[in-house]
Amino acid sequence: MTAQGWRPTAGIAALARRAELLARVRAFFAARGVLEVETPVLARATVTDVHLASLETRIAGRPAPYYLQTSPEYAMKRLLAAGAPDLYQVCKVFRDGEVGSRHNPEFTMVEWYRHGFDDVRLMHEVGDLLHVLIGERLSDRPEFVTYRGAFERELDLDPYATPVAQLRAAAERRLGPVPAALADDRDACLDLLMGAVVGPALGRDRVTFVHDYPATQAALARLKPGTANPPVAARFEAYVDGLELCNGFHELVDASEQRRRFEHDLAARTARGLPAAPVDERLLAALAHGLPDCAGVALGFDRVAMLALHTRDIRDVIAFPVDEA
Repeated sequence: MTAQGWRPTAGIAALARRAELLARVRAFFAARGVLEVETPVLARATVTDVHLASLETRIAGRPAPYYLQTSPEYAMKRLLAAGAPDLYQVCKVFRDGEVGSRHNPEFTMVEWYRHGFDDVRLMHEVGDLLHVLIGERLSDRPEFVTYRGAFERELDLDPYATPVAQLRAAAERRLGPVPAALADDRDACLDLLMGAVVGPALGRDRVTFVHDYPATQAALARLKPGTANPPVAARFEAYVDGLELCNGFHELVDASEQRRRFEHDLAARTARGLPAAPVDERLLAALAHGLPDCAGVALGFDRVAMLALHTRDIRDVIAFPVDEA
């Protein structure tokens, strides 16, 4: 540590602007009658998603580890199943292995759930909130593009029909060698292309919503009814200036299907040599009791602050990133 290493990486004016943005978030939800809640940061279960790594800790006298939550989603759904109204929270969440100009292992999330909404209606509400927070950067009209349409526009390939070898070749042309572990994994190749090629081209001077993700990337989203071939998930992400801001779902309410997906995730973790993750049985019990029809979304607040402050470095909008904490 240098002699000046005690100072915050974000300036005081930036922190004041951040506080103003947080006040706008709370005013937005208060005006719409959405209840602010708090849920635990520590829990005995964590996500099974192969793309997320949890941080764990120990509590004296308890043999099993506890996990710092990657999202408040599971606990918020338990509240909804218990009869809670529309709700939101602003909270700290934690993800291991995510450090860089757009990532910090500890970051701030705004997550909310709306009764009776589907993914389409929630996309519009996300757009409304982003206009409240960073409207000066955005045109009046958001853009809506399907996952397939985004790949066809940016890479001239169909993410569903293109053989995985061609997906890998497309990634190698743009990004260099692809890790061997991902070479024959369709979803891994698609995730790489979305994160490094397609996503960064989206949202220029407007909010771009990418929706109708592959069913294999549904996570906690329901599949859309109808004749889509192949089936697609009621999932969306929002991008502004190439920066992914949120991930939202028309929520899956079927406990049996959710358990099947968790088990599929655990098998995939084993295949990739990742540690097992304890399934959240309390969430599954809440789903079995009855989760009301709803849609939910998790918004990365620090990235919104980056856009508001015209910076590409997360260190400019948080006081003490992990290397300075």
